[in-house]
Amino acid sequence: MTEGPRKITDDPYGAAALIRRLIAEQGAAYWRRYLLAFGLMGVAAATTAGSAYLLGEVINQAYVDKNVRGIFLLSLVTIVIFTVKGAATYGHSVILSQISNAILANNQRRLFAKLMSESIGFFSQRHSSEFLARLTAGATSVTQVLNLLINAVGRDLLSLIGLIIVMVMQDPYMALFGFLVAPPAMLVLRKLVKRIKGLAHSQFSGTADIMETMQESLQGIRTVKAFTLEQTMRDRIDASIGAVERDSNKMARISNRSSPLMETLGGFAIAGGLMYGGYRVVAMGATPGQFFSFLTAFLLAYEPAKRLARLNIELNSSLIGARKLLEIVDSPASEPDDSNKPALKLTTAQVELRDVTFAYRPDEPVLNRMSFVAEPGKVTALVGPSGGGKSTVLALLLRLYEVTDGEILIDGQNISAVSRRSLRQQTAYVGQDVYLFRATIRENIAFGKEGASDDEIVAAAQAACAHDFIMGFPLGYDTPVGEHGTQLSGGQRQRIAIARALIKNAPIILLDEATAALDSESEKQVQEAINHLCQNRTTIVIAHRLHTIMHSDAILVVEGGEIVERGRHDDLLRRGGRYASFFRLQHRDTPPLAAIVASA
Repeated sequence: MTEGPRKITDDPYGAAALIRRLIAEQGAAYWRRYLLAFGLMGVAAATTAGSAYLLGEVINQAYVDKNVRGIFLLSLVTIVIFTVKGAATYGHSVILSQISNAILANNQRRLFAKLMSESIGFFSQRHSSEFLARLTAGATSVTQVLNLLINAVGRDLLSLIGLIIVMVMQDPYMALFGFLVAPPAMLVLRKLVKRIKGLAHSQFSGTADIMETMQESLQGIRTVKAFTLEQTMRDRIDASIGAVERDSNKMARISNRSSPLMETLGGFAIAGGLMYGGYRVVAMGATPGQFFSFLTAFLLAYEPAKRLARLNIELNSSLIGARKLLEIVDSPASEPDDSNKPALKLTTAQVELRDVTFAYRPDEPVLNRMSFVAEPGKVTALVGPSGGGKSTVLALLLRLYEVTDGEILIDGQNISAVSRRSLRQQTAYVGQDVYLFRATIRENIAFGKEGASDDEIVAAAQAACAHDFIMGFPLGYDTPVGEHGTQLSGGQRQRIAIARALIKNAPIILLDEATAALDSESEKQVQEAINHLCQNRTTIVIAHRLHTIMHSDAILVVEGGEIVERGRHDDLLRRGGRYASFFRLQHRDTPPLAAIVASA
């Protein structure tokens, strides 16, 4: 059965717990490099605070002590301080970028590996664009969270602490006055965070919708052109883009509402500091150096303080994407790892279905107690109307789904009791909708066998009747096939797929409408390739064109998830049942008995 959509709650941990998890899972492996980066950030913060303190000394040396030598020495120290600050900033920036890139790559690999371990049913519940969004935006959000935290603690907090120390050293009362702006700012920012969360969710979903529409439009460009759907697709994507744009603008307005408040409060604090500091210089005998040193430290502290105040907004926005990534990573595997199960061991490659029942949805069985035996080295054909369950049989044989009831045996071994990998290594599948990867012809054939040699690739292509047309291309086997194989005709794609199955040299062959979409000439060539493929192999083939399976060793007529007739072609025609009816519809001008003679 297929799985329903699985989704962990929007906030399964809480922000603090999620941040702790990200630090423990993602950052712990790089603690040595983080420690080095923190050290360099500390050096940069110390030089920032030192430059503020140094300015006061320069002012006093110039305007109070009139000491030229002191000014010269302080100028040299200033050069050293800013040189050290530049080197430290460069060092920690490069280190953090390298860590971020490593974490991003690791999360993308991690998510892709999780997706590759999921069942077919899992993917039927979601659009592929959603996974692309999580693979890109979700993985990026994790690095953004860690970068925000590292920069907040290592850069902004350390700088702020150093500058506060300078302010307190110069004038503790004036420093206390500057701290009064913090409480009202925190109250406003706390309210803004709640509104940001909902908008971030909506923005992430809208981005996935844009990717979905764009992906469908480009992949179905022939249909779009043929049905003049260009404007329809533009309207669809305009609506999605417009929604994301509105959410982004709303988020910008809300998240930046803190700016006027922070600037206004900062202005009051600076103005108050100027008046109080000036009063102390004029009326209380404070040195100009103290005043300028404090003012410089206060102004330098303004930016890191503002960034720290906005940290909660930035974090909550990025945490949305991190949660989207973890929704997939944390969800229970729909196709659990079974590599610890024994491998399938073949002797004759006999396939047997015993009372197999299967339903994609509860109480809607697609197969109902189906039983048959596919004899070793022979061809068993499944025919019948669409929706009868024929393709489901092949999906169950590959264990893309698990049977609801009954069992499937290969050489007496229940396939549910063996590892999927060993089962699929012993089977080769060719379907109607052939999928070729965006690579060369050589690479697409070689996907059937790891480490295949050039001689094996050519031999497989020759057996699949593909070698001649391949050599007709200027690049031969190194010809790119394009996205989904669009540079090749339907018949050429089918023969490449058959070559890929041949090179696998699997003892069990599964064919699903392999010639249904081809013209007569291409069908003849592909059928010849299929004949090579099926020689001395246990073959189960699905076909609607009955003339392609007339010589099968056994024909099973499948309707409503049950086998209603079975036998050889001529026997079934003589019975005059469902098979004869199907055959008569496809050969209206040829009476059944005459067809028997013609096929004999």
